[in-house]
Amino acid sequence: MFARKVSLRLKTDAAGPFIQKMENEIIPLLRKHKGFLDELTLISQNGKEIYSYSFWECSEDAENYNRTAFGDLTSLLTDLIEGTVRVHTYMVANSTFHRLAAAVAS
Repeated sequence: MFARKVSLRLKTDAAGPFIQKMENEIIPLLRKHKGFLDELTLISQNGKEIYSYSFWECSEDAENYNRTAFGDLTSLLTDLIEGTVRVHTYMVANSTFHRLAAAVAS
C-alpha cells in the first residue's frame, strides 16, 4: 500500500466549505481512479491546517493520479486555501485498514 499526504492551509472560516467540497466533489473523483483505496482528512482545532492522506494500492497508481488529476482537483480548492499545497509520499509500513475493509465486506 502507498500513501500520499497533502498539507495545506485554509483561509479564515473555510473549514465548513472545505469539508463539503471534499465530500461532494473531491472524494467522488478520487474513487474513479485506479488503485484508490481510502481518504482520511484531518483538520486542526483552529480550522486552518489540513492534512489529507490518500491510500493507494501501489505507488504507480498514486503517481498516475498525481500526473493526470491532482492539479485539477487542487484547482477546485483555490478559493478556500492560501499558500502552497505540499505533497509527501510514503510506503505504508503497517495498517489495520485492510483488516477493517475485510471485516466490513464479510
